[in-house]
Amino acid sequence: MNGDSHVVLCVDDEENILNSLKRLLRREGYKLLTASSGKEGLQLLLENDVHLVISDQRMPEMTGTEFLARVKEKHPDVIRICLTGYADVDSITESINKGHIYKFFFKPWNDQSLRLEIKQALDQYDLIKANRDLHNKVVEQNEKLRRMNEDLERLVQKRTEELELRNHALEFSHAVLEDLPISIIGVSAEGMIVLVNRKSESLPFNQVPIEVGKNFSDYFPDDLVELLERSLKSMISQAVTNYVLSGNRYTIEFIPLSGRFQGRGVLVASYLSDDSPDHVCGRDRELDTR
Repeated sequence: MNGDSHVVLCVDDEENILNSLKRLLRREGYKLLTASSGKEGLQLLLENDVHLVISDQRMPEMTGTEFLARVKEKHPDVIRICLTGYADVDSITESINKGHIYKFFFKPWNDQSLRLEIKQALDQYDLIKANRDLHNKVVEQNEKLRRMNEDLERLVQKRTEELELRNHALEFSHAVLEDLPISIIGVSAEGMIVLVNRKSESLPFNQVPIEVGKNFSDYFPDDLVELLERSLKSMISQAVTNYVLSGNRYTIEFIPLSGRFQGRGVLVASYLSDDSPDHVCGRDRELDTR
């Protein structure tokens, strides 16, 4: 803050003192306000953003000590300087205790010393204000950070709950898949087996356990591989009925995945046909491309 922005209030019941202060301080570029009594000075403080007050000690109705004490109470940020005569030395302690003055000067004062003290006082005012503004900004930023952390904690809690719910749903889905009374095999678009349920592990084909990571073509003949590829390409379910595996007739369905997994794989469901005999020889089968 430069000199043009500082407001200095001079309070004295003697007009010649006020004129001397105005002549002294006008050269410094301050905005000067004058009052002839403590009451008038308090009114000017209400109406203006004052940074520093210079008050005489001996004034009628309200002494400088009383006036500066009121200034401290109502405008604690204002810097307070007291002017006093040598005969008022006894009142200095009272002024310091009640008004918490920054400095006091004896009349007549030294112009150079008074100018320097006023400049230093206003520099201190600016420093205190800058520190307070910085503190308030830090407090504001900390509050924003606190709210952001609270929002983040709520978001993390919500996402955690959603993830736990999905995990429970996934575990339940796996349990249901494992307990299905039909064989379910998941095959990727590349033909790799990516899922088998418990029923698939006992599927009677070549007496070889079906393993995840192997290719569908490692276990099943070309005609079934062809149906799988047709289902994946057309996005339409394909089925074969009465397909003979180890003497039993099976219905085998190829169901392409849909939604966001469309084109990425096929579910192969296998179950005994209702009319499957106990013993059938050869590979008598009937294709049904639904």
